[in-house]
Amino acid sequence: MDRALRARPVEGPFALALRSGPAERLHDLTAAAEAQGLARGMALAEARALCPGLVVHPADPAGDARFLRGLARWLGRFSPRVALDGPDGLLLDLTGVAHLWGGEADWLTELRRALSRAGLGARLGLADTPGAAWALAHSGEGVAAPGATRAALAPLPVTALRLPPATTIPLQRLGLRQISDLLALPRAALGRRFGPEVGLALDRALGLLPEALAPLPEPPRFALRLTLPEPIGRVEDVMAGADRLLRPLCDRLAAAEAGARHLTLTLRRVDAAEHQVALRLAAPLRDPRRILPLFLRGIEAADAGFGIDQLRLAATGVEPLPATQLATRAAGTTPPEGALDDLITRLGTRIGLENIRRALPAESHIPARSFLIAPAALVPPAPRTGWAVARPRPVTLFAPEPVAAPARPAPPRNFRWRRRAFTTARATGPERIAPEWWLGEESWRGGLRDYWRIDTTTGPRLWLFFTPEAPGWFAEGEFA
Repeated sequence: MDRALRARPVEGPFALALRSGPAERLHDLTAAAEAQGLARGMALAEARALCPGLVVHPADPAGDARFLRGLARWLGRFSPRVALDGPDGLLLDLTGVAHLWGGEADWLTELRRALSRAGLGARLGLADTPGAAWALAHSGEGVAAPGATRAALAPLPVTALRLPPATTIPLQRLGLRQISDLLALPRAALGRRFGPEVGLALDRALGLLPEALAPLPEPPRFALRLTLPEPIGRVEDVMAGADRLLRPLCDRLAAAEAGARHLTLTLRRVDAAEHQVALRLAAPLRDPRRILPLFLRGIEAADAGFGIDQLRLAATGVEPLPATQLATRAAGTTPPEGALDDLITRLGTRIGLENIRRALPAESHIPARSFLIAPAALVPPAPRTGWAVARPRPVTLFAPEPVAAPARPAPPRNFRWRRRAFTTARATGPERIAPEWWLGEESWRGGLRDYWRIDTTTGPRLWLFFTPEAPGWFAEGEFA
């Protein structure tokens, strides 16, 4: 909920909906929505009937999971061991860390302050065991003093033991509503009636049984360094050093099923000055034979001074690149798509990757809006089926230009365009195209258009259209 509100603040009752079977149900909601009698799992239609002013956005569980993992990495500043706890919780191990913040109370205060600055509302619990900390956080906020876990858990409800509803509901029906009620019962009788789960949950929360904490693994680091016994300065030697770093780096990327998009080669001179050779690739890549030649231009431009004694290569931008089955081909040949990516990368190192663009199909029946121009290195090429059109389109499109011809719907026999006289040899059409009314009247002036393909006697094959609502002829394209 905090992630959704950070992206788009909403005043009043607000909820996230998620489809469950044939109906949509409330996935999460704010306190203002709960005050209207709404609850998680409620059908969206019922929620709208109870609260007509409810603002609903679609939930994104995958985005929430990514956000939670990012938050866990950010909280590494407060604890070296951070673990995920369900879809909306985190566990931080405070062992050996509290004294760095002046004590547990100051650590907890600083954590709450940092989360508040980030726009995140959190309920914090601090105890000797993960189970007790979870119970305190999910029953309001609370801190259990060292050695006082039992006393802190006693007044909490039995739902704080992380037991399924199938277990907690029968306990509550029998009058066992608080953890103190369970602690007062004989363990054997409790196990015979409700099974071993209740006793195991109590022992884990009290610290009588260990509870493993599985912290998130450190993200892989794709960086290598080579320190030389003697300074070097020749381009060939620097390229050889880059090759020695690039091969094991690509092996690491292959093991992680990733590819590099940005690489930085740092050359440190003997006078401690550094020169960086940055490389931006048009596509994720981990083939050292294709990457190494791309460093040549930057290395040739580097000033070696009195010599280079250290090289460091780092993949600063990494993207997933799963292993794929290679097709059978002659040895030493390069796939066509790989050659295109290499060409884009080589040109991009000279003029910038953002200046190399490709056309992509767009969902619009208006010819001038049926394509988009995007950087070739940031978007994949469109499939061939994406360019399918019902009728042929001109190779060259330009802004509509007036044509001197009689204002009649029939294609003109003679007309003038760009100060030239033309005679129609063959006319194919018409093809009526209506404006996109949802974009506004200013988006396509003149209303309806009847397009004609005009073959002239002098050679040019033009694309003309007639506007019935405001009679007139215009030229918008030229066929090959």
